[in-house]
Amino acid sequence: MLERFRGAWAAIMTPPAKLLNRLGISPDLVTIVGTLGVTIAALVCLPQGWLWQGVLVITLFVFADMLDGQMAKLGGRASSWGAFLDSSLDRIGDAAVFGGVLLYFGFQRHSELLVCAALAALVLGLLTSYVKARAESLGFTCSGGLAARADRLLLILAGAFLSGVGVPYVLEVMVCLLAAAGAVTVVQRMVQVHRQARARPARVA
Repeated sequence: MLERFRGAWAAIMTPPAKLLNRLGISPDLVTIVGTLGVTIAALVCLPQGWLWQGVLVITLFVFADMLDGQMAKLGGRASSWGAFLDSSLDRIGDAAVFGGVLLYFGFQRHSELLVCAALAALVLGLLTSYVKARAESLGFTCSGGLAARADRLLLILAGAFLSGVGVPYVLEVMVCLLAAAGAVTVVQRMVQVHRQARARPARVA
């Protein structure tokens, strides 16, 4: 859903990206620092129950991580390696955020059911990304769906923040919805690829 705003985000990221390029900072360094910041904040703050504080720190590093692609584009340094590094480290950051919520449910809420819901949301989110990557490696188009990466990250962080400031049940509901949305998205993308696979022999003929 949020992919339609990619152009607007690129415009917002342009001024800081230009500044970092002028300072001679590597996009790869920004990618690594952003991922480390997200991972440490998620796995330290969220399990302790520091939800809104953790979300603020995570969001800061998420924005930093979003700079790398714009920096590479503006500086003429876009490369296959940079794209691979960014995509790979994004999975680490996502897993850390959902893992932090999972640990929060285990350590602070002592709820096996909520731990399972968070685990389902984590696994299905990673599977969504894997299905896309695998499909594209085989030459198929695979995108969209109910909950893409940006949607999942925004919703889980919003749920954690609201829960941290005292809104009841919002994080629990958000995690369950994301687990369901992840399952739907995986099916949507598999159906999309299946349709292309069935049509491929006809196009060759």
